[in-house]
Amino acid sequence: MKSIEVKGLSVSYERKRVLTNIHLDIDSGHVYGVIGPNGAGKSTLFKSILGLIDINAGHIKVLGKEINEVRKHVAYVPQKDDVDWSFPATVMDIVMMGRYPFKGIFERLNKGDEEIALRALEDLGIPDLRDRQIGQLSGGQQQRVFLARALAQEAEIFFLDEPFVGVDITTEEKIISLLKNLASQGKTLLVVHHDLSTVHEYFDKSILLNQRLIAYGDTETTFVEENISKCYGAQLTILHKTGEFGL
Repeated sequence: MKSIEVKGLSVSYERKRVLTNIHLDIDSGHVYGVIGPNGAGKSTLFKSILGLIDINAGHIKVLGKEINEVRKHVAYVPQKDDVDWSFPATVMDIVMMGRYPFKGIFERLNKGDEEIALRALEDLGIPDLRDRQIGQLSGGQQQRVFLARALAQEAEIFFLDEPFVGVDITTEEKIISLLKNLASQGKTLLVVHHDLSTVHEYFDKSILLNQRLIAYGDTETTFVEENISKCYGAQLTILHKTGEFGL
């Protein structure tokens, strides 16, 4: 069984087509880099699979079922701009939210849930921040908190939308090491990523997207100059000049 199956997905916003006829089969046990220029539809792809937006056409299966049947097994780390950092919540409050999908309507979080949340904080190296309000954190700390929430959920599939934005290189290396370890446990990870120079190092699978699917598969054979040129077009010259593109 495929971890995720996307068949003929098309999405429009206010009559503007964002994704056109996307077909994907995603296998478990891999870290997928989702690569493409701004406006390519990467976040839209995530939100479509997660059932967070309406789609125009297509069929999506997650773990062989509709998303609402398996949602508790799917974790989502949104872009930082999608989070209200002024919300009066502590780090521990946020991470404990990862346990809510496993609770009934009147069922409370318990000591076991707290232990799982603390272990997630320790895995990210931030147990000392547990009582800090989320708006008081640095960019790297904020990213670690929401990844810790995903870990506390003990999900099978992880969607991470630009998790390395605003983090230092030490945090970035720690996160990618953690993601690779999760993949080795059979988890599925999809990561929106912009630094083309690290794609080969970070991802064993790649999805190149620019409103349509350019290519996907093993990074070694997919993330090649021909496909990158198709994906980025005129932007490729700029990427060469800024040093983002390194093959």
